[in-house]
Amino acid sequence: MRPPAKPPGPPPDESALRHAALNHLARYSTTQTGLLRVLGRRIDRWARAAEAAPEQIAVCQAAARTVVTALAGIGVVDDAAFAAGRARALHRAGRSRRAIAAHLQAKGVPAELAALPDDPEAELSAAILYIGRRRIGPFRHEPDPAQRQRDLARLARAGFGADIAMRVLDLSHADAETLLLEARRA
Repeated sequence: MRPPAKPPGPPPDESALRHAALNHLARYSTTQTGLLRVLGRRIDRWARAAEAAPEQIAVCQAAARTVVTALAGIGVVDDAAFAAGRARALHRAGRSRRAIAAHLQAKGVPAELAALPDDPEAELSAAILYIGRRRIGPFRHEPDPAQRQRDLARLARAGFGADIAMRVLDLSHADAETLLLEARRA
């Protein structure tokens, strides 16, 4: 049996939303859009429990936008720093430029901040990290030429271009190991 629901309490004001935002930021890095989503979910939970009128919800949402703008103004929420840090982490994880850009866009990073430099060597090192982690291509335990098309398809789904995909799959095991070590050091 479910315990009785507690009363919803007063509507979240700027002070309560600022406190919630700072608690979230203490644990997670996020963008302005992401923080606005978090605060919006908090407002939605309150609104469902309180059966709030649309006017009350609009006031709370305006307060949430004010809090996010104020935190961005003092540098607590920095979309550019988030984009740079997340792009570095995703690159080290072997993600392609396209996959990184899509991830940043989904997190609410503005397009001008999500633009990544077109560096073929960085893309090659990300592809090496990807195939090393997935144990495909030259890292396969038993080389199988029949798997080449499947490996190309996996790399394409991961966002790597055909030229990079063919280049990493054509590497010898020794060359791939060397490039993998270099990519991990970088």
